Amino acid sequence: MATARASVRFEFQPERFKELILYIAHHCREDPTFGAIKLNKILYFSDFAAYRMLGQPITGATYFKLIEGPAPRQMLQARDDLIREGRIDIERRPYFNGVQSRVVVTGSGPNAEEFTAAERQIIDSVSTFFWGKTAREVSDFSHLQPGCILAKDREDIPYETAWLGSDPISQWDEEIGRQMAEQYDRATR
Repeated sequence: MATARASVRFEFQPERFKELILYIAHHCREDPTFGAIKLNKILYFSDFAAYRMLGQPITGATYFKLIEGPAPRQMLQARDDLIREGRIDIERRPYFNGVQSRVVVTGSGPNAEEFTAAERQIIDSVSTFFWGKTAREVSDFSHLQPGCILAKDREDIPYETAWLGSDPISQWDEEIGRQMAEQYDRATR
């Protein structure tokens, strides 16, 4: 029987995480559909894309599966810290049939130099991809990602799932995978 491997973990960088929240909120300030749910998804997709493209996430945050899709476990603490520091406010406004919670930068803006050019390009690309999409559309899209499909409710989403595609697996790929698993299992006995 093969032994389950532990998921790769990265050191969480709380100050960098707060700067990323500010950076995204500032970048999306003119997007009328930007709210807390979309912020969570932009954080998730930015960190996971950076892991896939650069070999490490931007912040090292731990993301877990919620009904509305992935969210960082460290979000509430970071949000409360930023409010206490006078750097953001949470604006609640009517939106469709509900209320949108929107992060508004109130104090000093983000320190864009906190991020490399490659990281900024990833963050900007993710933000632009979701521009104008509703929280429902962004949430539905996140539910199609392998990490969200594989994780149970409230379970952490491993960074390694960034490498998985969402296209259906062909019979050939499935057979090759089965053969490799059998070989691995024999080799680890």
